[in-house]
Amino acid sequence: MEPFTNDRLQLPRNMIENSMFEEEPDVVDLAKEPCLHPLEPDEVEYEPRGSRLLVRGLGEHELDEDEEDYESSAKLLGMSFMNRSSGLRNSAASYRQSPDGACSIPSARTMLVCAFVIAVAISVIMVIYLLPKCTFTKEGCHQKNQSMRLIQPFATNGKLFPWAQIRLPTAIKPLRYELTLHPNLTSMTFKGSVTISIQALQVTWNVILHSTDHNISKVTFMSAVLSQEKPVEVLEYPSHEQIAIVAPEALLEGHNYTLKIEYSANISSSYYGFYGISYTDESHEKKYFAATQFEPLAARSAFPCFDEPAFKAAFVIRITRDEQHTALSNMPKKSSVLVEDGLVQDEFYESVKMSTYLVAFIVGEMKNLSQDVNGTLVSIYAVPEKIEQVQHALETTVKLLEFYQKYFEIQYPIKKLDLVAIPDLEAGAMENWGLITFREETLLYDNNTSSVADRKLVTKIIAHELAHQWFGNLVTMQWWNDLWLNEGFATFMEYFSLGKIFKELSSYEDFLDARFKTMKKDSLNSSHPISSSSVQSSAQIEEMFDSLSYFKGASLLLMLKTFLGEDVFQHVVILYLHNHSFASIQSDDLWDSFNEVTNPALDVKKMMKTWTLQKGVPLVTVQRTKTGVLVQQESFFPNMNPEMQPSGASYLWHIPLSYIIERKNDSQSQSVMLLDKKSDAINLTEEVEWVKFNVDMSGYYIVNYGAENWDALIKQLKTNPYVLSDRDRASLINNIFELAGIGKLSLHMAFDLLDYLGNENYTAPITEALFQTDLIYNLLEKLGHTDLTSRLVSRVFKLLQNQIQRQTWTDEGTPSMRELRSVLLEFACAHSLANCSTAAMKLFDSWMASNGTLSLPTDVMTTVFKVGAKTEKGWLFLLNVYNTLGSEAEKNKILEALASSDDVRKLHWLMKSSLEGAIIRTQKLPFIIRTAGRRFPGHLLAWDFVKENWNKLVQKFHLGSYTIQSIVAGSTHLFSTKAHLSEVRAFFENESEATFRLRCVQEALEVIQLNMQWMEKNLYTLTLWL
Repeated sequence: MEPFTNDRLQLPRNMIENSMFEEEPDVVDLAKEPCLHPLEPDEVEYEPRGSRLLVRGLGEHELDEDEEDYESSAKLLGMSFMNRSSGLRNSAASYRQSPDGACSIPSARTMLVCAFVIAVAISVIMVIYLLPKCTFTKEGCHQKNQSMRLIQPFATNGKLFPWAQIRLPTAIKPLRYELTLHPNLTSMTFKGSVTISIQALQVTWNVILHSTDHNISKVTFMSAVLSQEKPVEVLEYPSHEQIAIVAPEALLEGHNYTLKIEYSANISSSYYGFYGISYTDESHEKKYFAATQFEPLAARSAFPCFDEPAFKAAFVIRITRDEQHTALSNMPKKSSVLVEDGLVQDEFYESVKMSTYLVAFIVGEMKNLSQDVNGTLVSIYAVPEKIEQVQHALETTVKLLEFYQKYFEIQYPIKKLDLVAIPDLEAGAMENWGLITFREETLLYDNNTSSVADRKLVTKIIAHELAHQWFGNLVTMQWWNDLWLNEGFATFMEYFSLGKIFKELSSYEDFLDARFKTMKKDSLNSSHPISSSSVQSSAQIEEMFDSLSYFKGASLLLMLKTFLGEDVFQHVVILYLHNHSFASIQSDDLWDSFNEVTNPALDVKKMMKTWTLQKGVPLVTVQRTKTGVLVQQESFFPNMNPEMQPSGASYLWHIPLSYIIERKNDSQSQSVMLLDKKSDAINLTEEVEWVKFNVDMSGYYIVNYGAENWDALIKQLKTNPYVLSDRDRASLINNIFELAGIGKLSLHMAFDLLDYLGNENYTAPITEALFQTDLIYNLLEKLGHTDLTSRLVSRVFKLLQNQIQRQTWTDEGTPSMRELRSVLLEFACAHSLANCSTAAMKLFDSWMASNGTLSLPTDVMTTVFKVGAKTEKGWLFLLNVYNTLGSEAEKNKILEALASSDDVRKLHWLMKSSLEGAIIRTQKLPFIIRTAGRRFPGHLLAWDFVKENWNKLVQKFHLGSYTIQSIVAGSTHLFSTKAHLSEVRAFFENESEATFRLRCVQEALEVIQLNMQWMEKNLYTLTLWL
């Protein structure tokens, strides 16, 4: 997806420039241009009142209510000129010449007219002077609650464009595409033609579709009745990436027609659309590769199309390629024909009915490993030198495909399933139907250098993308505002499937950690509902690809499955998929499927709308009484700043509350209730020691207790923590620190709870404890409180000392134990504890002495490399090895070590090199910025780099994208001073209003404020207590 150029993005600005600077005869000529394609009443777009007034050249108070009609600005300007001309003629007639040739004294009427003209001129000057400065800026003025005015857009040829909305009209639907492409990987250009069979759903003269940066050479139109191609006019409107085909006749309702468009374009240099890649193979020969990334809005840059998810159609794709290359697309190959010397045209079978963002094709040198699964050929592709790393992916894919087909009771509908490792890809993976693309690190697994964490990552990503073949591909959201239906379901099924068929990986630990972080993000005022009606622009669509759409959506499905039971949940999922196969749906369609099964006992739609249509996280407060407990809900909102309080004060969720009680006789019982009001009482038949809500952290809410119950839970942890599950122990750690952070509990109580950690042997609670204390450490360190940071580290080390000293520098144990080893040794070596750095340095020296050929334990490899990179010799050796390795798993470990350097010159070189993309791929830049930004030497440098290169970053990654979100957060999340808050705010304000309004920018500002708030509340307490 090519970025918009500034001069095309802002239609109001173009109109202002025309009205201010064009010569008046041109304006008159434009006003005379016939309106061949007038907008119909439902084809208008609204614009803020201020912009409309500027277009007309009027002050806001000068516009009467009866001027609501939608005449074009050009006509108004033309009329203004003609009126002014007639006015001049009338004025000339007012002067009378005396017989002797001298001008007589002006009449009273003339004097009155002159006075009036002078008064008007003065008024105009005063209005211009009093207008806000933003009136004359590139972005114009943006105010809330502005009244809206109707506008008409102009095509690039100056004619009126017959459609003004961002969304396409629904008068036409595509039925079938025939797409023929000939990419040239040397010149990085391609030629294409697309034939689109369409059907008119209502009478219209125009076909509006998407097209971006295409050089359109020929367009023909043919009706099914006449069967004769006719050349037609094409109007282009780049601001909305749209073209209009002006039909030679009215398109009649229910009739079919055919469009054929011939064009050429550049292969993209960004990560969007049909983009090019170069890489060096093991023989140091430069190779070229082309792949697609169309989600969400980039299919239109590869071929003219109806590029919205609801416009599903069938696709026939033909690709002309060099003989040495392989071409892949969504469907199996139908034929290969030699078309001329050295060129082959591959044709693929007609596709299933699908959305444009799922279309895919790849051209390059690849090898594959395949296996048949019940009539579906599963193939894993990689560049030839990495084919040895695909075996794990093939075995994993086969198991997951079989599981999903059985669980959903729907067969995968295509005869082949290709998974391709792309040398350079911005996203982790992309679920194109039948042709799933991956980063090399998320698909390839090297037995010698991939850790247990790498194996889990590859398995999770494959599970996620395969789940999309049903959730997203087979059943698709109508519009991007319901993206969570795709991503939330795929994320949920990712963890659910791993829990069923790869139980040894303990993937629930990762899901738990993701839920904690998502709830922290969702508690911010800058959060958003996962189903929102206000998603229109490209930046707004890009912003929907955040952790809320993925992990909040998945968390809500987990909560619902736990509440209803697994059998009921599966039954509804099967019903939903069967009812809506090959269709486009909205959230209500999902809830209606649930209600078919649960009504009248439970209205799932009513319940779940309280979660999808409002942002935020509930805080459930539990107070024990003599006869039971009182539960109360409110919004968990950490920002105490009155200006940042959420606008809707009365948040109410329908919360499935689960709880477990410990009786006096040491027996336990578990119960569930639905809290659908602000507060309720739960009766307990006998006295209890403690009560713990949100069992196994299956619900999406935070829990606070009275002091008595917190004391009882803390006592239980210190006595016998394993009475509670590891999920429950981790959730207690998370909740108590989140509550202490906003002043609802004391930080002293939170650390008192951590005192039990000496008896903790499970990964999830220890990881969460280290995460919470590391946040505190980072804030203190960045402000220079070195004494406090050393005391904090000493306290945490004292708690975990026994576990750290038990660790060995091996890959032994269960996957969970191995991940815990990585976490504990990383903590110890980062703070030079327990001779950790000495042991790591010994391993690094042996590895370096072997010239990098010695096999290191994979789970501790990152820690070893980080210690080695602290020396100049070690850092340079790692960089040299990085450029020669074929294992992406090992390269990632080295890159993390390089980016953890204390040398700011090295960090700057890494970021600069990654942005350039020659030595380190640009896809790694967000990771480098985040890694450098976490440490004291790099956190200011990372922000400076982002500021200096902002324009390059948004050109490469696009405004609002997940990558930009990551870069903004990674470079600012540890700031905690007013100076930094002002600097970050000023930078983004000066960029543009659209940039400043980005959700990730607002989130960054809010996080800085929360960091300041935390320090103000807790710094003095820490000073006294640690």
